[in-house]
Amino acid sequence: MEKGPIKIVAENRKARHDYTIVDQYEAGLVLTGTEVQSLRLGKANLKDSYAKVKDGEVWLYQMHISPYPFAYYNNHDPLRVRKLLLHKREILRLYAKANEQGHTLVPLKLYFKAGKAKITLALAKGKREFDKREALRERDRKREVERARRQR
Repeated sequence: MEKGPIKIVAENRKARHDYTIVDQYEAGLVLTGTEVQSLRLGKANLKDSYAKVKDGEVWLYQMHISPYPFAYYNNHDPLRVRKLLLHKREILRLYAKANEQGHTLVPLKLYFKAGKAKITLALAKGKREFDKREALRERDRKREVERARRQR
C-alpha cells in the first residue's frame, strides 16, 4: 500500500529546548470532524501540551485546535482532552517510564500520514537551567565552526 506524503501541521520546538528526549512514539488521535478540518487548515498549537496515562489509556491535555470557521454549530472545544491511540504494550511501557522521577510525556509533532492524523509523543526528562545554557553554547559553537568552514 502506497503511503502518502507527511504533512506537518504543528511542531513543538520549545520541547526540545526544555527537555532531553529519551524515547519517541507515534500515536493516532481520536478527533471530531471539525477538529480534523481545522488541522487540515494548520490551526493547531502544541506549545503547553502534555500527555498522561490514565486508566490504561493515554490522554493529551492542553493541545489547542482552533474552532473550524465554516462549522456553524456542533463545533469542538479548542482545549478538550483528546485520547491517543497506542498499542497496549507501548502504553504499559510509557506508564512505567513516565512515573519515574523527572520524566514526562510531551508531544513533539502533529502531522497527517496517509490521511490519518498522527502525533509524535516523546518520553522526556526536564532539563535544568544550566543544561539549557550549555545546549545554547554548543549550538553557537557548531554554527561558528560551520561558518568558518564555509568561508574557506
